[in-house]
Amino acid sequence: MKSQIAFLTIAAGFLTASITLAQRNISSDAGAAPAANNTRTHESVLTKAPEKYRAKPNPLATDPTAAAAGKILFEQHCVECHGQAAEGSHWGPSLRREEVQNAQPGAIFWLVTNGVVRHGMPVWSKLPEPQRWQIISYIKSLGLPAVMPDGKAELSPAPNPQPATAVSPRR
Repeated sequence: MKSQIAFLTIAAGFLTASITLAQRNISSDAGAAPAANNTRTHESVLTKAPEKYRAKPNPLATDPTAAAAGKILFEQHCVECHGQAAEGSHWGPSLRREEVQNAQPGAIFWLVTNGVVRHGMPVWSKLPEPQRWQIISYIKSLGLPAVMPDGKAELSPAPNPQPATAVSPRR
């Protein structure tokens, strides 16, 4: 009986500590905006892209199937954090924001390639380069959200570019 009481006491202590830590995390996050609204993280990284990358044009910019292939890849690799329509989520910022849509394709390529590991953006350098450019073609095809008369942004659905398949790496 004494061992059961001791076990219950220890379990209650762990439960209390867990609840206290969870409440501290919630209250410290309460004043912080979710990642979707915190645009400084990825956009400030975009401005840090080396000039040789920023100047790099998207070699698939004129390929009418690149955005559709990029959408397939986006759905496989990016939706979890950036949302179905790239509108952002708690985990990743909106890719429809002005800072991203106006960024040079080479800067976005650099960001996708190198990630922002300290903020949870994985490194995608192992994804073949043509596939990274397809994702960038898709992101650029999204455009800026429409601004309503009340000043709120309204996201149009993600475009459905021409059907295509993602480029497979050459072997």
